[in-house]
Amino acid sequence: MEVVFSIDELENVAQKIIAQNPNKVILFNGEMGVGKTTLIKKLCCLLGVEGATSSPTFSLVNEYQTITNQIVYHFDCYRLKSETEALDMGIDEYLYSGNWCFIEWSEKIETLIPEVHSVVNIKLQADGKRFLELK
Repeated sequence: MEVVFSIDELENVAQKIIAQNPNKVILFNGEMGVGKTTLIKKLCCLLGVEGATSSPTFSLVNEYQTITNQIVYHFDCYRLKSETEALDMGIDEYLYSGNWCFIEWSEKIETLIPEVHSVVNIKLQADGKRFLELK
């Protein structure tokens, strides 16, 4: 799936992503400030997370529960210094839990990512819109 969108169209984009029935482990790639976290917040909302969501930049992972008792994990691996650091916090248990795992800066844990996953690439365009590709 490919789509060009503006930030105010994020909810529609999130709906399109869910409609594609992606794998539950999704990697979000894009430059800082391109809207990865904001898109993940919209996805969480669509999945039924009712509480506030925020970037797990300092905590590495935030855990959310949906209204149907599903668990959603949101990872921000930007501050990781090594894959060992991720393993020490038990990231493999999260990634193979069968729950939704939304991962920003996944290149920091490249060899730990499950073989079966989806990828969302977001690129900022010259006109301020975003180009999104779901693989």
